[in-house]
Amino acid sequence: MSDEEITMAPGLIKAFAPKEEEEQEGGRRRRRSASDEAVAALRTWTPKTRLGREVMAGRIITFEAAIASGLPIREVQIVDALIPNLEDEVIKVNMIQRMTDSGRRVRFNVMACVGNKDGYVGLAMAKGKEVTTAISKALTAAKLNLIQIQRGNGSWESSVGPGTSVPFKVTGQAGSTRVTLMPAPAGKGLVLGETGKRVLELAGVTDVLSRTKGQTRTTINYAAATFNALAAINSTRVTDSQRESLYIRKGRVQQ
Repeated sequence: MSDEEITMAPGLIKAFAPKEEEEQEGGRRRRRSASDEAVAALRTWTPKTRLGREVMAGRIITFEAAIASGLPIREVQIVDALIPNLEDEVIKVNMIQRMTDSGRRVRFNVMACVGNKDGYVGLAMAKGKEVTTAISKALTAAKLNLIQIQRGNGSWESSVGPGTSVPFKVTGQAGSTRVTLMPAPAGKGLVLGETGKRVLELAGVTDVLSRTKGQTRTTINYAAATFNALAAINSTRVTDSQRESLYIRKGRVQQ
């Protein structure tokens, strides 16, 4: 199918496609995921921003084009329409209790991460009086904080081809926690803590070496430092020759 034939964003195509009963083996209905719910919500979406109207009209059909437009992404439905295959994960749920004159008040602090496992990842925190409300807010904020990451083959042991690691050593910090990501050859895997692995897996990084300093047991800071390290790659100046020799690719590799 050529680009001229595509008139809608992939999420909108999925949302307005004829409904079909999806069943598992044995005739049981498949349980709807959060991604399915987000796509279904696009059916009743009324864009309120200029970028949202451009997406709904079919003039912008990729996330890359949305970024290139320079328009701010202020509606979560834009992300759901352009990248409908986002996966999400709750990194941490904290319960905060406060004693007031009227009694004990309980609130929840949630960190969530989203990504398509192919060059896009978002991380955010949110608060709420109930766990479900806080998780929903955190997922929405993470989608609005979605970034493109750059992957490459920065290790001298790497072979040619699309990068599966970070292109060069980069460091991110959150609070007292510092996470340094270093290039690793394909097949090495993710050599870092579980919290960092969850962020990198959603970003689509499959091989990396790491070094950490500070309070790495603090889950929230560890996840944020890992995310900040990925974001720091985008602020590093890279020449065309380096981009070619390190096989650096920004955003999605699989089309």
